[in-house]
Amino acid sequence: MSFTSPEQWFALLVKSQHEKSVACTLEGKGYEQFVPLYSVNRSWSDRLKQLTLPLFPGYVFCRFDVNYRLPILVTPGVLRVIGVGKVPLPVNDSEIEAIRSIVKSGLQAEPWPFLKVGQRVRIERGSLEGVEGILLAVKKPYRLIVSVTLLQRSVAVELDQDWATPLAPSSRPASHSRQSGLRAQC
Repeated sequence: MSFTSPEQWFALLVKSQHEKSVACTLEGKGYEQFVPLYSVNRSWSDRLKQLTLPLFPGYVFCRFDVNYRLPILVTPGVLRVIGVGKVPLPVNDSEIEAIRSIVKSGLQAEPWPFLKVGQRVRIERGSLEGVEGILLAVKKPYRLIVSVTLLQRSVAVELDQDWATPLAPSSRPASHSRQSGLRAQC
């Protein structure tokens, strides 16, 4: 007999610049949460500073049973669970795992506009082996675009051209069972 957990990943819309504090509060309540982060250098007139920012500004991913979402909704900073109307829609596990793989890889990643069309590829070598996404050539180097369909947002990561192999248009990403990725520091 196989037991399937009713818990799924959901995207939470949160107040601007509250991603890390919401994630810490959810973690304190015992929920699995995920705020993918990236580093960027910003310059002001008098200094250069490295910042750690969310790859999906305004969103926190959280794993929970949708039938027991009240503790999530009353968390300070949470505005709502993303869905259609008042019906929450889960985020595909394979999309969460692909984002976790990118964050764990240490490769330079950045937010990217959501793409609906393009060539799907699977990474066959390197630290992102097994991740599927959309390949976009922006001069060189090449970029892998991994999208969270529900949010219509994407993340781009640079990779070597020979790491990727094309997939048939009808192929679907495989679900990964690894648990990894950066979390907001509490």
